[in-house]
Amino acid sequence: MTEPSSRAAAELTFRGLVLGVLITLVFTAANVYLGLKVGLTFASSIPAAVISMGVLSAFRNSSILENNIVQTVASAAGTLSSIIFVLPGLVIVGWWTGFPFWTSFLISVAGGVMGVLFTIPLRRALVTQSDLPYPEGVAAAEVLKVGAGQRDDGSKADPAEAREGLLAVVLGAIASLAMVLIAATQIAAAEIQRFIATGKGGGTTIDVTFSLALVGAGHLVGLSIGIAGITGVVIGWGIAVPWLTAVMPAPGGDLGAHVMDIWAHQVRYIGAGAIAVAAIWTLVKLAKPVVTGLMSTVLAARAKVAIDSDRDIGGGWIAGLTVACLALSAAVIASFASGAGLGGQAFALTLASLPFVLVAGFLIAAVCGYMAGLLGSSNSPISSVGILTVVSCAGIVLLVAMPGPTAPLVAFTLVVTAVVFAVATISNDNLQDLKTGQLVGAAPWRQQIALLVGVVAGAAVIPPVLNLLAGAYGFAGAPHATVKALAAPQATLISALAQGVIGHSLNWKMIGIGVLAGVGMVAVDEFFGLMKWRRLPPLAVAIGIYLPMSATLALTLGSFVGHWYNLRAKRARDPVRAERLGTLVASGMIVGESLFGVALAALIVGTKDAPLALVPADFAWANGIAVLLFFALVAGLYGWMVRRNARA
Repeated sequence: MTEPSSRAAAELTFRGLVLGVLITLVFTAANVYLGLKVGLTFASSIPAAVISMGVLSAFRNSSILENNIVQTVASAAGTLSSIIFVLPGLVIVGWWTGFPFWTSFLISVAGGVMGVLFTIPLRRALVTQSDLPYPEGVAAAEVLKVGAGQRDDGSKADPAEAREGLLAVVLGAIASLAMVLIAATQIAAAEIQRFIATGKGGGTTIDVTFSLALVGAGHLVGLSIGIAGITGVVIGWGIAVPWLTAVMPAPGGDLGAHVMDIWAHQVRYIGAGAIAVAAIWTLVKLAKPVVTGLMSTVLAARAKVAIDSDRDIGGGWIAGLTVACLALSAAVIASFASGAGLGGQAFALTLASLPFVLVAGFLIAAVCGYMAGLLGSSNSPISSVGILTVVSCAGIVLLVAMPGPTAPLVAFTLVVTAVVFAVATISNDNLQDLKTGQLVGAAPWRQQIALLVGVVAGAAVIPPVLNLLAGAYGFAGAPHATVKALAAPQATLISALAQGVIGHSLNWKMIGIGVLAGVGMVAVDEFFGLMKWRRLPPLAVAIGIYLPMSATLALTLGSFVGHWYNLRAKRARDPVRAERLGTLVASGMIVGESLFGVALAALIVGTKDAPLALVPADFAWANGIAVLLFFALVAGLYGWMVRRNARA
């Protein structure tokens, strides 16, 4: 691709790649389990960076750039684990009883590599020439800089400044670790949910999670995103859920179950429809910078002299690897179709699927990259992309396939969706990593090689872990599922959608309402822009409708507190240092909870669901302790920064 330079020895090293792959084994397994159990995964870039700094500090010639490569490999592999939002659907619908290694591996590799390739021409448009906040990318960069004792401009920091930065990260990490650790003992609640009757048989819920990691992410994404998110909550939980629960009364009288059922099977589709419109509008607005970025990539690759810190993998390699991935996808899809009894239609179905994989994959790469830049990889609603993908794919299958049994067509739809979803999962992470690289002075083309290594490593880990969990627990809704079965919520929903479209039983009404709502959101945001008011990003509003209230409220709180702090920081004696201190504390909050998520996942897999519980789940004081502890920790962290700035 490019001849290695002397700089490469300190950045893209063999030991860095190996360390990244080893970290991958742990983080990917943890993410697969947590994703199947509760429908959530954690971003592994920051924990990987912390571990890398600890290990590589034993080598005198290690550098911040080499640590960045390690976190890039590990984060790509950990992110690919989100493929479990689709693949278990093949077991749930009864088509597979386990996960064939080569089929699962090749699906993940083909889609994952395309996810890397499709985001390369987006780098300039969405990273270097964009003001998207990239909360986790910025946080990872700050953690790496603190570990290296480096300023934002790349120069060596004053020892006192470096110590202060390290202290800020550590304090934020200890605070968030304390919160989740005490919640794991069940002495404090991790979340409070209360169902509220709204009259005429309707109801809604108040759902708050005590996550300092989300508060930290909110600080980093800013006030506009926080306001947009809470607007989505008001639309979803304050208007849509009470109205729909009133017009569709609960058959059994259980208000709580009815509220959650309405949200999951009605309101989320409104959010998905709104996300589709907002995503399309985002793509329209990005068209020019994306084309410019693509041309810049081609020109930079052809130039005799190019700046290493702005050079991507060459255009020839991008085209060649994309063709190879499409050929691999075609082989896997055609082989599956033939084995599913669709032999007579295998060629037509494969021929129709490839343009979908290519076009939808690139569009989804742009959407997911933008969403991750807006909210962070952990908070990006990747499952909504799966919903839109499976519905679109099933529609194409219906147009091409001849009448016949639905089961093979449902299975075929899930396989094609899995390839595209692998593109989405990697795109949801790559630009975050490239943002980190930009901030620490990394060479993009070296990071892109590391991303490819991470994809292959993650793809090799996922099938055996899935088989292990399928054998030990099984999946809810699958044939012969037991009481120990993992919920696999996204896979259950996506497989149900495939069955609904193929079987002509899907209710399109809510998606249509979401489309209309999305148009309204775009219009409002554009009007605000014309009036020079604070923008209300339509994608962030739509995400607020789609995500659980618990995730959005904590992030919104963080955005308001962070805005208040930044206003105070501007009046400090050293505004730049004061604002950086806030970024480091927010980054630390993400670090502590992320590291604990890895450790707790390992404990849960090895023991039981609540391995650290000290009191029963219904401990009477848990809610009050959680509220007091949460706000005390937030007040303590921000109070420490304000006092520090006053003394500086």
